[in-house]
Amino acid sequence: MDIVVKGRKTEVPERFRKHVAEKLKLDRIQQLDGKVISLDVEVSKEPNPRQSDRSDRVEITVRSRGPVIRAEAAATDPYVALDLATSKLEARLRKQHDKRITRRNGRIPAGGVGALVNGAAELNDRGELTTEGEGEVPVTHMGPLEIRGEGPLVVREKTHSAPPMSLDQALYEMELVGHDFYLFVDSETKMPSVVYRRHAYDYGVIHLNSDPFYTGEPGGAGGELGG
Repeated sequence: MDIVVKGRKTEVPERFRKHVAEKLKLDRIQQLDGKVISLDVEVSKEPNPRQSDRSDRVEITVRSRGPVIRAEAAATDPYVALDLATSKLEARLRKQHDKRITRRNGRIPAGGVGALVNGAAELNDRGELTTEGEGEVPVTHMGPLEIRGEGPLVVREKTHSAPPMSLDQALYEMELVGHDFYLFVDSETKMPSVVYRRHAYDYGVIHLNSDPFYTGEPGGAGGELGG
């Protein structure tokens, strides 16, 4: 398995590519998930000078025969952003790894509590308690729109394959990618759906049913999200 490093509207220096190969230890990743197929690293740069404290963004995506796991971070330079994103990725890989162990033997490892209890502190590589997301700039996703902090609005569109899955699986995969919502095709209803995080630790789900006979103004369910 190779690590693919690419830049989005920016050049990626060879020195950084080598650093990525040294930082993302493939043997460690494969130890946590032996079914990894590909590992992609995308680097992007924010040109707005008012965003200089998070001008460099690194997104790491791990694809395997299981759920896709993604982690991203922004900082003043790509090396710091890579460090932050790598720490997040390893935490999410551990969640998945510990959950598999839990399902096999019914026991919950200390490092797996965070995978089963929302908001619980987790253990980092040094055995210290940490809460994922502390000190980060909040990111809000609204469909293809990504809002960082209080703005500015950044438009970013993605297309993903959508194999049918259950609601429980959609919730699980939403946690793995670290988003507040997850689009999926419900295997029971066969309808496009979105599961999302509500207030506190509740979840909501919206099913979209197309009406071919509707002749009114175009609309959607956006006003219901988060309600």
